[in-house]
Amino acid sequence: MSDTNRATEEKSKRGLKEWFKSSQVLLSMILVQVFVTGLQLLSRVVLVQGSFIFSLIAYRFIVATICVAPFALYFERGRTKDFTPKVWFWLFVNALMGMTLAQGLFYYGLKDTSATYAVNFLNLVPICTFFTSIIFRLEKLGLHTWAGRAKCGGAILCVGGALVTSIYKGKKFYLGHQSHHVQTVATAHETHMLRGTFVLICSCFSYTAWFLVQVQLLKVFPLRYTGTMLACVLAAIQGGIIGVCIDSSKAAWKLEWNLQLVTIVYSGALATAATFTILSWAITIKGPSYPPMFNPLALIFVAFSEAIILGEPLTVGTLLGMVLIMVGLYSFLWGKNNETMRRVQQLASTKISNITNLSIRTESMTTIVSSSSPMNSVGLART
Repeated sequence: MSDTNRATEEKSKRGLKEWFKSSQVLLSMILVQVFVTGLQLLSRVVLVQGSFIFSLIAYRFIVATICVAPFALYFERGRTKDFTPKVWFWLFVNALMGMTLAQGLFYYGLKDTSATYAVNFLNLVPICTFFTSIIFRLEKLGLHTWAGRAKCGGAILCVGGALVTSIYKGKKFYLGHQSHHVQTVATAHETHMLRGTFVLICSCFSYTAWFLVQVQLLKVFPLRYTGTMLACVLAAIQGGIIGVCIDSSKAAWKLEWNLQLVTIVYSGALATAATFTILSWAITIKGPSYPPMFNPLALIFVAFSEAIILGEPLTVGTLLGMVLIMVGLYSFLWGKNNETMRRVQQLASTKISNITNLSIRTESMTTIVSSSSPMNSVGLART
């Protein structure tokens, strides 16, 4: 009986190990969304408590630089690094658009609204990128295919969800005791929804510009970890310069053992360095369309965590907008993935046909050459 129990336990352990091994990418993507959720909640609290936004940005990217540096030194050691003026230009623009401005604008929008409301706009970044690519003719609508229709329909649903969340509120729901929620700092903070919405939209377009800049940067400097480390250094410098111009007082830049320091270390180590490393690893295994599929999880996590921890109410408009954004995002990603797969198949079939045509031409040329050789001519003459 004991031998049977041991065999059963060993079998269950092996099954658990196999499941964990096969689900590593899935679990890592969920972990990334947990990191994002924690960042939004911590940032919301310290911002409404009066933390200076650009000091948060500067210190965050200093921590991120320290955390990314070991990966750059280990994985990209010995590789040629050509730092031309063109490379430094794209590194500077990359840091400015994707880190300093995008993060700064997002923090201002987060401070004026709520964590749930702000995270809605992070899910609109792929849609803004799509519309920008259409405007600059980097991408086609492709309405004649189901993939193109799914992309356009998903984009429309996402925009509609953002509008519903912004305009329609409806009935409020509190998860817990309302009297406790009213006493929290986040709830007591005055919101500016119109201003916050405008700033969050600007943040979306800044992230969109960052994605386009990333393409150009990787062309001239393909080292991802080193590029990210240098971009973090530049973002810390940019945030420091802009911050000093806005507020140079010691109080704005002073660090203490409080929640602000926890937020800085958390955002630099987990929400920047660890998240980037995990996403890069997942993309190499599953492809670039896999990580964005989990973005709506952060929206759900943030909405319920903010309602429970910070006391922000859930409204019918917020829930309806969340559903529209999630359905729209998945529809858009499905269409984008199918379109990418079709292009890859077309390129593969084109290469195969070119190779086949080349082999046929080579065989025909060989036949012509062999038939016209002097030995064949002698043989023909003898016959």
